[in-house]
Amino acid sequence: MTAVLIQASPDSKVGYQAYGAAREFWRYKDAECLLAGPYETGKTMAALHKANALASKYPGARGLMIRKTYKSLISSAVVTFEHKVLAYPPSDPRCPIEKFGGEKPEWYDYPNGSRISLGGMDNPDKFLSAEYDFIYINQAEELMLDDYEKLTGRATGRAGNMPYAQVFGDCNPGPPTHWILHRPRLKVFESRHIDNPTLYDPVTQELTAQGIKTMEALDALTGIRYKRGRLGLWVGVEGQVYEYNPAIHLIDRFPIPGEWRRFRSIDFGFRNPFVCQWWALDPDDRLYLYREIYMTERTVKVHAEQINELSRGEQYEATIADHDTEDRETLAENGIGTIGAIKDIQRGIEKVQERLKLREDGRPGIYFLRDSLIEVDRSLRDKFKPTCTTEEFAGYVYPEFKETKTDDEKPVKVGDHGMDPTRYMVMHLDVGLSPHKLVDWV
Repeated sequence: MTAVLIQASPDSKVGYQAYGAAREFWRYKDAECLLAGPYETGKTMAALHKANALASKYPGARGLMIRKTYKSLISSAVVTFEHKVLAYPPSDPRCPIEKFGGEKPEWYDYPNGSRISLGGMDNPDKFLSAEYDFIYINQAEELMLDDYEKLTGRATGRAGNMPYAQVFGDCNPGPPTHWILHRPRLKVFESRHIDNPTLYDPVTQELTAQGIKTMEALDALTGIRYKRGRLGLWVGVEGQVYEYNPAIHLIDRFPIPGEWRRFRSIDFGFRNPFVCQWWALDPDDRLYLYREIYMTERTVKVHAEQINELSRGEQYEATIADHDTEDRETLAENGIGTIGAIKDIQRGIEKVQERLKLREDGRPGIYFLRDSLIEVDRSLRDKFKPTCTTEEFAGYVYPEFKETKTDDEKPVKVGDHGMDPTRYMVMHLDVGLSPHKLVDWV
């Protein structure tokens, strides 16, 4: 593998070496490019180092680092940027780069007058009035085409601090119909695991110790996550249970009105994730998932304490839970009364499917708010497993794709820990066999 060596920053003690597709991605100077590929090929590191190198090389350069939501950007790419890309984190007095904005950073200023601003497409007015020399998009597959074209219109060369202007980014594979694959002027570079020097030794091309662990975790993936995350294929989902479309069903956060009805839905787990979902129902009978715990290796008592804290000041019409008697008793001992879920799987699936469909007004009967997850389970993330309910939809499939299925056919029992309480919630509301309601004040 041939490498290109670039200093990570003016004062960096080590350089960054780009290999394979990352190397070509670095050298590309036309208007638009993305580094795509399966999980753990070093895409984000390559893109972050490129953003830092451009800001360091061209005095006065104006850059923008962005993701679909600001919260997801600062909890992921920004952490990597500060601790793995910069020579020193901005909090270190030796770091020549200044960060502004405190816990909610807004930009980085470089000694040469360059600036990299931070943003999310959930608040585009904050930065889209400016012109940029370069824009880096983290997880570009999350963006709609309209989002992307808003960004390309702000990096046209008018800023004039670099010899060329560019919108670049990283992305994971999605369905073959994704706009990324159908935009003629967008150059997509396909990265592979061998391009990542933390996984494969650049000289011997043999797996490193870290590479062995990572590839074992990737090889353990199943279904659509294996095809996209391990093989890097842009493929659709055969036999998918729900017609979930993030462009329709995943929406930006907003304050939940106090008069809306509220519910909680719980599926127990320890080795598998314990999931607690908070739901709101608007006057038009639309459900909104607005808060979520999705966590392994914690007791029900610990979860109960967190649920009580997160629920403070809110009133719930019901808390619906799986039927485990001991776990429900633990919740009750901590002030959380529950109603047993209606566990008719096939009927529940049909009811969720009905809510996912568009109604006469063009809107579905169920939504999921972005960034509803309270805390990322690092052990799940490190195993490349779903870390929240919305990440489960693509892998929630029937055992084998068929033109027709039997009435009692059930989905594969993998990665369904958020699917179950979603079904509990919908069944409670739309079937409502429970003769009583519990109101929990916290």
